Amino acid sequence: MPVFTRFRRPPATVDDTSSVPPASEEAAETVVSTAAIGAPPEEATSEEAVPDEATSDEAAPDKPDRDDAGLDDTGPADEKANAAPHGAAPDAEDGSPSTDAGTDPGADDTAPLRPRLAHWRDWRARHPTAALVLHWSTTVLAAVLVFAGLVMPNRVAALQPNRFTRLPAEAIVAAVVMLVLPRRPRVILAAVSGTVLGALTIVNVLDMGFTEYLGRAFNLVLDWGLLDDAQSYVADSMGRATAVGAAVGAVVLVVLLLVLMALATVRLSNLLASNRQTATRATLIAGTVWITCSTLGLQVDGMPIASDRAAGALKVQAHRVVDTVRDEAAFRKEAKADQFGNTPAGQLVPDLRGKDMIFTFIESYGRSAIEDPGIAPGVDRTLDASTASLAKAGFHARSGWLTSATYGGSSWLGHSTTLSGLWVDNQQRYRTVMSSDHLSLTKAFKKTGDWDTVGVMPGVQKGWPEQSFYGLDKVYNAFQMGYKGPKFSWSTMPDQYALEAFQRLEHGKKRDKPLMSEIILTSSHQPWSPIPKMVGWDELGDGSLFGPIQKAGTNPSDIITDTTRSKQEYGKSIQYSVTSLTQWLERYGTDDTVLVFLGDHQPIARVSGNHASRDVPVSIVAKDPKVLDKIAGWKWTEGLKPAKNAPVWKMSSFRDRFLTAYGSTPHPSKD
Repeated sequence: MPVFTRFRRPPATVDDTSSVPPASEEAAETVVSTAAIGAPPEEATSEEAVPDEATSDEAAPDKPDRDDAGLDDTGPADEKANAAPHGAAPDAEDGSPSTDAGTDPGADDTAPLRPRLAHWRDWRARHPTAALVLHWSTTVLAAVLVFAGLVMPNRVAALQPNRFTRLPAEAIVAAVVMLVLPRRPRVILAAVSGTVLGALTIVNVLDMGFTEYLGRAFNLVLDWGLLDDAQSYVADSMGRATAVGAAVGAVVLVVLLLVLMALATVRLSNLLASNRQTATRATLIAGTVWITCSTLGLQVDGMPIASDRAAGALKVQAHRVVDTVRDEAAFRKEAKADQFGNTPAGQLVPDLRGKDMIFTFIESYGRSAIEDPGIAPGVDRTLDASTASLAKAGFHARSGWLTSATYGGSSWLGHSTTLSGLWVDNQQRYRTVMSSDHLSLTKAFKKTGDWDTVGVMPGVQKGWPEQSFYGLDKVYNAFQMGYKGPKFSWSTMPDQYALEAFQRLEHGKKRDKPLMSEIILTSSHQPWSPIPKMVGWDELGDGSLFGPIQKAGTNPSDIITDTTRSKQEYGKSIQYSVTSLTQWLERYGTDDTVLVFLGDHQPIARVSGNHASRDVPVSIVAKDPKVLDKIAGWKWTEGLKPAKNAPVWKMSSFRDRFLTAYGSTPHPSKD
């Protein structure tokens, strides 16, 4: 960081300072802009300033700027300025004396500031040491804040000391610009630049959060609506008061950061201008060092010293916005082309006629649940035990892997990708496909006219227009299944109750047609605290018996802050969900029941790790051996636990593979 020469001025008396008006409106603004964050006004003329080393040329005060007058910095004008009569207040930057209050045209404009300026000067005169400490403390804090904003990474894992041993090119370029600009444009540009840097810092923090929870960076175009979902999640998990407090705190911090960053850049620009010669030399040295480090590839602890992190981040964000806009048009065209879009009803899934089809998604059921050493033992035991129990009941299973379009959250993207056959990895694509007439897997059953279709959605707590896209005749949301028990954090009801309600309301009823169902199980939703426990199926009633279980459970705040416990509780939640589903199938499944169940995405990085895959298990379970014979060519693993080397497909490929395996004839629709 450049070293600036500091000049001391002898303390003025109260009478002298209180009676001296600012030189002009511009000078008053300069003082206020620096005083706003505790800095003293810029130094007076050379007559009042006392250099630390009067005999040193380098320590001599910089020649005053002539921004307003447009004059050279040499000649008689300077001599006149230096010979200003006692009592004339000099301009903070250009060194020209002010006129008497009675003749100064701007005196009326600056009059309200005089008492405050006089008070500030009086305080400085009485406490010179404290004023000096305050001045340099705020200057250092401003420099640290701006530097941190320029080199700050956008990943939590990247918050390492070597990221802050870099020399930002943006600071050097900004210093050059600030040194050549007149005062007013300089202050405006500094304030705007600080605000932009503050906004970039906020985006970096959002990137950190989104990467930790969703495995991707924040999208400036698409993701603002997810912040509302995040608040709802906090409210459901930790209470409304906590959610409101967090939201208010976040808004305050955002505003504070933007204001402080703008004030910091203005302060630093004023410091450069008031020490122009020294700042110019320091900037030239810094630029030379940066170019040298960049050319030679010099590093500190594996990180290049020459940095352009902020400019690079802005470039990435700009490209991301452009790519998002382009992707919308491309995906809209892609959604119109459908391999089975024009397939007649009679040629859709003919090999499943008469079967009760159930498509079930288990929240956050990812590959980590089966393979992570800290999670897998309990889950693997549950899968093995469930496979054996189902076999005793006459059911058999085949399992493989699908690579999800989402990670850590946004479950609806996984649901829509699986059932639409399209790669739906962001909210824009989701809205596009939901408003299209693309054939979803579940709608294919409705289109045949041979199935009744129903959805069980305990996580839905408001209107759900997606019902039409999925082709569901009826949907049961969180308030339509008769549940009177407590919520389990985000989950509105235990999976066991939701499945029993499905049996009571739909599956157990006599009907003229078989039933096709889509069920979303939610008990394994983060924060995995508290977790329900299995109870007797005949004892479920209206769910009130879960009250004591919920109260005896763990506190979400204790789990969220502890990675080890998060893994443990996540594993328990998966065990609970799988057990609920397989016990329901043992209890209520028939010879014609076909169950397809899978995870929607991996759990967040705190549980699955920073480098986990996006794979999720998928299983097909049936009594009729012909159902599993149809997928023998898939080479899936026998049982509910897919082998490590079992086939891995993109989640978007499942719809077409499933329709083809069960006899559907492709009749493409084209754009």
